[in-house]
Amino acid sequence: MTNKIAVIRIRGQVGLDKDMKETLFRMKLRRKYVCAIFEPTKENLGMIKKTRNFISYGEISDETYKELVKKRGKKVDGKLKPFFRLHPPRGGAETKLHYPRGILGENKEMDKLIGRML
Repeated sequence: MTNKIAVIRIRGQVGLDKDMKETLFRMKLRRKYVCAIFEPTKENLGMIKKTRNFISYGEISDETYKELVKKRGKKVDGKLKPFFRLHPPRGGAETKLHYPRGILGENKEMDKLIGRML
């Protein structure tokens, strides 16, 4: 299976400009703690780069994806919804930018973060 990029919205709506809201809306990240899965195409990576100060993103394993679908997947008209609603991370999350323990931006431990949010 090809590598997938999980994107989780961490920050809320306050202080967002209209253009940023539109990009997050198109990514199906309309509220906090929503996860969407993307293929690493040029267009998707551009949207992720633009919104990196409001999201946490990184590659996930096939096992994590299967667990996410099993626990949080919802079907509408026989199709899987393109996003997953998650809990806030158990144990808390640092959201500071450019801070060694912060989770905003690229996250190398995305599997762990999703595991804490399921």
